[in-house]
Amino acid sequence: MDAWKFYDITHRHHVVCNPSSRDKLEALVGLLRLAPRSRVVDIACGKAELLIRTVESYRADGLGIDLSPFFVDQAKARILDLELDDDIDVKLMNGADFVPDEPRSFDVASCLGASWIWDGHAGTLDALIALTKPNGWVVVGEPYWLQEPPSDYLQAEGLTHDQFGTQLGNIEVGEERGLELVHVLVSNQDDWDRYEGLKWAAAAEHARACPDDPDLAELTDRVALEKSSYLRWGRDTLGWAIYVFRLRA
Repeated sequence: MDAWKFYDITHRHHVVCNPSSRDKLEALVGLLRLAPRSRVVDIACGKAELLIRTVESYRADGLGIDLSPFFVDQAKARILDLELDDDIDVKLMNGADFVPDEPRSFDVASCLGASWIWDGHAGTLDALIALTKPNGWVVVGEPYWLQEPPSDYLQAEGLTHDQFGTQLGNIEVGEERGLELVHVLVSNQDDWDRYEGLKWAAAAEHARACPDDPDLAELTDRVALEKSSYLRWGRDTLGWAIYVFRLRA
């Protein structure tokens, strides 16, 4: 099954395509206090909710990068509907391939939940720092272990123990690179349950509406496995936070 089709179906009801809430996203935008026409880039922007809220709050210039043709099309449609198409551009491409016209030319560089693009949290921070002006904002969303992950959970999810760090470890990786931690927005179990539950509901709706979908068996099997893994182990094992760093001059 095409990966982007899978995510399009399972994230159909998500506005924020990660385990953060809308309130936490709004709190993040409020922390930035940007001047008008500040430049903002969001790598793996999903449906561009962070960019939309930032541009609406500050009249910033936004650029989104995402690999999902479904999310990019949905983001562009909403941006057009909100008449923000002069302020936000969304490109269909791999964030790792993005090269700005000028290095270190963005006031905000963010990536929420796609550190695999740069092989992990440290590589993501290095890439975002290279995009950010002195005194600019580097914002990352990253999982972390709440406890020692059970081997059965790692096997079920295809994860390795060293794929994620601890909450403190994620912060220290940024500080080692000269970043100042300004705030951490930690997702609670309600945030996680909503994020996961919306996927289950969307998959069930798709199964009822599209019984002839040739990918339906694979979709339902995968969602069932992910649901079982989350309820058995993931809910108590994996955390999620948005780390708001500032790049020192």
